[in-house]
Amino acid sequence: MSLAPSPPPGGPPPPGRRQRLRARWADRHALPRFSYWLLSWGAVMLSVCGALYVLDGFLIGWADAYNVLTGITSPADVRPQWCAWPLSLTGWAAVPAIIGAAAGYVITEQIQAHHARDLSDVVDELRRLAERPGPPPSSGGGV
Repeated sequence: MSLAPSPPPGGPPPPGRRQRLRARWADRHALPRFSYWLLSWGAVMLSVCGALYVLDGFLIGWADAYNVLTGITSPADVRPQWCAWPLSLTGWAAVPAIIGAAAGYVITEQIQAHHARDLSDVVDELRRLAERPGPPPSSGGGV
């Protein structure tokens, strides 16, 4: 029977597995906006859409589920219809919304990365550049 090593004297005990997982879950707020959205709401939305597609794949067939999701086939043309209508609405509204949200976050991050300077900083830099340069520094030795 082996004994677990005792914690070093003094100081708090090392964090347990549960505390480490909670800390990692809380750290997601430090991620960029797109990554945070993808891990929070994006994952939920994609999971719901995926689960609905899998359910319809088993009930109406995989090819019909794909055709209903993409709008090629009307949900009224497949049986059972009760599961095809939510899949059709998902393909019509939720999938473009997810793609639009992802594109919006990526574009916003790119714009903010290039729009980081204040107008006063730009004007000050232009004034410095417009000032007349002084005389060129003289070299100490003769030729």
